[in-house]
Amino acid sequence: MFRYTVNYLHNWRFVCLALASLSAFILFVAFSTQYYGGFEPCFLCNIQRYPHFLVVAFGFLGFFIKLLDKQRKRLLWLIGLCLLTSSGTGFYHAGIEYGIYSGFSACSNLATETTIGALHKRLLETEMVRCSEVTVSFFGLSMAVYNGLISLGAGIIAFISTKVQLKDIYD
Repeated sequence: MFRYTVNYLHNWRFVCLALASLSAFILFVAFSTQYYGGFEPCFLCNIQRYPHFLVVAFGFLGFFIKLLDKQRKRLLWLIGLCLLTSSGTGFYHAGIEYGIYSGFSACSNLATETTIGALHKRLLETEMVRCSEVTVSFFGLSMAVYNGLISLGAGIIAFISTKVQLKDIYD
């Protein structure tokens, strides 16, 4: 079975599409819990989404555009780095949620208001979401842990695919 799985790693277009689809699904789950489940994300939850947006863009770019060997290798490396960034942020967030280490010591909300009155009004209307509290968990693990694990596995797959692609180039 492992041999058949490795055969898919030779097809770089499939890998790009699979990783982009996985990141799109992760974003779908995150936005669904936010808008349909009513769970507001904290600052770190929002930060974890940015690498997945890049993976979706790079993955679909790699799927739809014919690339040279070096470009393909760089694209898979970029996808892998984005996924490992999301994984690291997810594990960092999980560490804060489970009290392994402390989080931010100050407010981490990105305020865009230009006047004191507008800022005061927004602060009174906005419910505070702390990074240290688990808002959604499945089987005792928070979504940050799941994001960290899934992103780590997907990043490893991207790097293994890059190595397989290099082997194919030089064989």
